[in-house]
Amino acid sequence: MSISHAPPDSHGPDISGISELTAPESSDTKSTDHALPELEPIVPASTRHTRVPRWLRRTSGPVLLLALWQVLSSAGVLTSDVLASPGTIARVAGDLISDGSLTNAMGVSLQRVAVGLLLGTVVGTGLALVSGLFRIGEDLVDASVQMLRTVPFVGLIPLFIIWFGIGEAPKVAIITLGVSFPLYLNVYAGIRGVDSQLIEAGESLGLSRWGLVRHVVLPGALPGAMTGLRYSLGIAWLALVFAEQINADAGIGFLMVQARDFLRTDVIVVCLIVYAFLGLLADFIVRSLERLLLQWRPTFTGR
Repeated sequence: MSISHAPPDSHGPDISGISELTAPESSDTKSTDHALPELEPIVPASTRHTRVPRWLRRTSGPVLLLALWQVLSSAGVLTSDVLASPGTIARVAGDLISDGSLTNAMGVSLQRVAVGLLLGTVVGTGLALVSGLFRIGEDLVDASVQMLRTVPFVGLIPLFIIWFGIGEAPKVAIITLGVSFPLYLNVYAGIRGVDSQLIEAGESLGLSRWGLVRHVVLPGALPGAMTGLRYSLGIAWLALVFAEQINADAGIGFLMVQARDFLRTDVIVVCLIVYAFLGLLADFIVRSLERLLLQWRPTFTGR
């Protein structure tokens, strides 16, 4: 009974909590209860933005840009010799698809990227494993790779032509070289960045050296490897553009060279759009692979 007569300052919030349970409702409590419904619209207001599908929000920017492009072309601000209109580009793309020239060029370019990406993945990942897992491997490999990666791979095109001729080999070699370095850097950093506490925990569980590599080091380096793969895909398409500009008789770059000779800006833009969509498709595949392989990570968000 002494609690009910104690001054409020002596017991703090605990007294107020008990009194609210035992005492009848006061005018302040009633006013608070009446004020609570005013907070209800705050929750729906914060969730109204999520009602719009994300794909619609992400595509609104490109659609507005495309509409502005069409308006400027219709108004004569952008002439056809400077940049063809979206309608003209869509019509030309349809013609290139109907006669099979665009699909054949895409098949040749995809084949070159696939071979170069496979070889570059093997070379870059292999060198990173040797350099990251072995101290002597780091001494022998890392300095040489760091020097070579500062050399622009585009500047090696004349040398590759002398070495491999003018066929497919120099084009694949350029893509392979461009892909190898991002993978090497990210896999190497992933191996060396594995938490030492995880390694100590593996050793305390009795794992051998190769058991640590298999169960601790390689899974820990996998996020870095996926990041390097995404960078490598972007560089692969960039290297393909340069590779197909030189003595190519097929591929998307070959279509661009022909269009440049005849001042066909519409065909050039079609080829650039194809490059962009192929790169976007490749990035989507890698992101899907990340969702599949990195589900074990506590910080994985499933982007």
